[in-house]
Amino acid sequence: MKEISQSKTYKDAGVDITAGYKAVELMKIHIARTMMGKSVDIGGFGGLFELDMTGITKPVLVSGTDGVGTKLKLAFLMDKHDTVGIDCVAMCVNDIICCGAKPLFFLDYIACGKNYPEKIAEIVSGIAEGCVQSGCQLIGGETAEMPGFYDLDEYDLAGFSVGVVDKSKVLDKTTMAEGDVVIALSSSGIHSNGFSLVRKVFDVENIDLKAPVAELNGKSLGDTLLTPTKIYVKPMVELFKEVDVKGVSHITGGGFYENIPRSIPDGLCAKINKESLRILPIFKLMQEKGNIPEHDMFNTFNMGVGMSVIVPKAQEEKALEILRANGEDAYTVGEIIKAAEKVEIC
Repeated sequence: MKEISQSKTYKDAGVDITAGYKAVELMKIHIARTMMGKSVDIGGFGGLFELDMTGITKPVLVSGTDGVGTKLKLAFLMDKHDTVGIDCVAMCVNDIICCGAKPLFFLDYIACGKNYPEKIAEIVSGIAEGCVQSGCQLIGGETAEMPGFYDLDEYDLAGFSVGVVDKSKVLDKTTMAEGDVVIALSSSGIHSNGFSLVRKVFDVENIDLKAPVAELNGKSLGDTLLTPTKIYVKPMVELFKEVDVKGVSHITGGGFYENIPRSIPDGLCAKINKESLRILPIFKLMQEKGNIPEHDMFNTFNMGVGMSVIVPKAQEEKALEILRANGEDAYTVGEIIKAAEKVEIC
């Protein structure tokens, strides 16, 4: 079929069908990594997933969708495309676990000006790595070649994931109480939000992104900014098994002030001890260089905290032990108090 499926007229208009076939073939080795021993069957009209209902009485499906945003501009400038796929997966699956669910599968959507099969496969390698890190399967996707809409060397990337949780285990923030503690899970960097401001502050199109920067411990600005979003799924799944988690917030666009309140019920407030935060060098450098007010930094970026978790005071040490045993740099940053505002940083 593929041998006879070709169109010179369509190719002359900018869309090469055969390049799409080659990209799919190059993807398969990466997709296979996510299949957990199952056969790879890519190319049909729908992605299939066999749902294991062990231990689940009343299944609730939880979905998440997101993209990478203008962080992709850094990938174009650095000509490095194997990490943004991790970002894409992370932005979806980290949202899903905020409900107490475990991600099951992921689908991607790549739109490009020109289909360079090797570049598409490089992007998918990152998507597959994100799926491996989160324990979900990459079961399908779409690559759309759109000349005239995107520049030939540019692309956009978005994704969609579905998870499942037993209805009895959906996180219920109404159980939160005064005296509960707020635990921070460290971020790997800026993650995938606020890059329009990042690009403006550093004027990334007009500097040497590969030069070492003293304030970043000698690491280049480009590599620092492209550090992929951390995926918290596996440690959080282990935490859910043993600790009565009251609320979880994925710290994305909007920073502390927008995201933490989403897991706090009315009448309560997450009081964050600013001095306890382990703010990464990139945020300090950006605030200084851009002359950005502190409030705006906390209202835009994660400031070194990729996820906040609220647990009972009595289970604080157990929660920290589980998270650290599963590779997380977890530490207590605050407590729940009674107040009208849902977050306070002091």
